[in-house]
Amino acid sequence: MRDLFVTSIVFGSLPFILRWPFIGILMWCWLGFMNPHRLTWGFAYSMPFAQIVALATLVGMLFLREPKKIPWTRETVLLLLFVVWITITTLFATYPVLAWPQWEKVVKIQLMIFVMLILMQSKLRVNLVVWVMTLSLAFYGVKGGIFTIMRGGVYHVKGPAGSFIGDNNEIGLALIMTVPLLRYLSLTAPSFLLRQAMAVSMVLTAIAAIGSLSRGALIGLVAMTMFLWLKSRKKITTAVLAVIAGLIIVNIMPSQWYERMQTIKTYEQSDSALGRINAWKMAFNLARDKPLGGGFETFRPPTFAAYAPEPWRVHDAHSIYFEVLGEHGFLGLAMFLGLGFFTWRTASSIIRRARGDPRNAWAADLAAMVQVSLVGYGSAGAFLGLAYFDMYYTLIAIVVLTNHVLHSLEPASQAKAASDAPAARLVPQAAGARAG
Repeated sequence: MRDLFVTSIVFGSLPFILRWPFIGILMWCWLGFMNPHRLTWGFAYSMPFAQIVALATLVGMLFLREPKKIPWTRETVLLLLFVVWITITTLFATYPVLAWPQWEKVVKIQLMIFVMLILMQSKLRVNLVVWVMTLSLAFYGVKGGIFTIMRGGVYHVKGPAGSFIGDNNEIGLALIMTVPLLRYLSLTAPSFLLRQAMAVSMVLTAIAAIGSLSRGALIGLVAMTMFLWLKSRKKITTAVLAVIAGLIIVNIMPSQWYERMQTIKTYEQSDSALGRINAWKMAFNLARDKPLGGGFETFRPPTFAAYAPEPWRVHDAHSIYFEVLGEHGFLGLAMFLGLGFFTWRTASSIIRRARGDPRNAWAADLAAMVQVSLVGYGSAGAFLGLAYFDMYYTLIAIVVLTNHVLHSLEPASQAKAASDAPAARLVPQAAGARAG
């Protein structure tokens, strides 16, 4: 039944995507972040739904009468250069048979990010992307939060198998990045009940992140909490929600969780932690010896034998920074870090320009919450290997598009609004009626 349900939604959306390609971006986000097909047990489980939707979106773009222009900014230029660079490193990869499938996966994501930049250049469309992405991940946050409370935190919260967020560490990172976006939705939702629903989802998602039993997620959540309070417009409400989540966590998590989190302080006694440190040293030595790095999937036994201080400790990178460093060298890491730095600066610019204008308060709130999400990604990602997680690049696109919307002239915005009518009917004012 689930297979038929998901398949009917995807194929039923194709005519709309061909007519209004921006709907394809929303479907692609739903499939990419929620992975509904991974919740099935039959033929739909392995169906290439995302590719089908992407192809329909590209075909629809060919007949689209709207301007097809990428907002060229320092972020988009650097992102394009990063794609070119990882292609070069893949050409010289240590394990080309393993590297090329991973390159294909990453480049497909980047292609759709650029398609998003072309198609989603209006306030409504930006907000629709935020709603779809956030609710897709909040599905696991709400479900996982309830599961953690009901089970007393004894079992891991995990994502759908075979996806970016299938493991407990990966879902933990995704959920902490989702918390501030839920706060944005709770600030801008058009009705009182919807705002309260988003607030409750925010608390449950934070609990689910802890329930993942991921030490990296805990570090990211702690680092992010203060930024969430500082960046939020309604600080008292934010503080109350944080206290509620904290009290629930303290009272439900079992002693095993506290023992596991204590190993953060005693990392030198943990074989897992020592394996990560050894992998980080290997990545540094590799990048110092090879300017191109080892290419995708380079964390393999022969590479450890050549570059690791302890060759027998073969371990995955478990760090977005050392993952990029080992696979694409120091230049690749500089580009990766530059994307986050420039996105943060642009978000700060949006906040300064929009906060004093009630019509653009939504943009200031969104930019601020994206910054909080980036703090979560940057801190938890230091211990988790999700350098190519599509949520990070979607957040970059959201900031670029929000900045573009602010720069757009009002007549241009009105012209774009006419083509948004189908989405406005399907999602009646949910994506930003209060936002301006």
